Amino acid sequence: MSENGMFEHRQMDGTLFRDCAMAGAGFDDVNLADAVFSDVNLQGVKFSNVNMKGVVIDDANIEGLTIFGYDVQALIKAEMLRENRTGMP
Repeated sequence: MSENGMFEHRQMDGTLFRDCAMAGAGFDDVNLADAVFSDVNLQGVKFSNVNMKGVVIDDANIEGLTIFGYDVQALIKAEMLRENRTGMP
């Protein structure tokens, strides 16, 4: 595969990408169901028309993350303050 490779209409189930530089890569109509991401830099990435059902994110830097125009970090901080004030989750 060339450095500027293109995968089109491919089944890549179980494919492992390790220590790869993919800056500027584009993904269109991609099914990532049950994918696992570890030590991933998504800084500056934009996702559109995304199904995030059942997604779990642990140990993430979410500074500047917005979903539907909402600042996710601010929403989480507000919820944590609310929980501390009421003593209830």
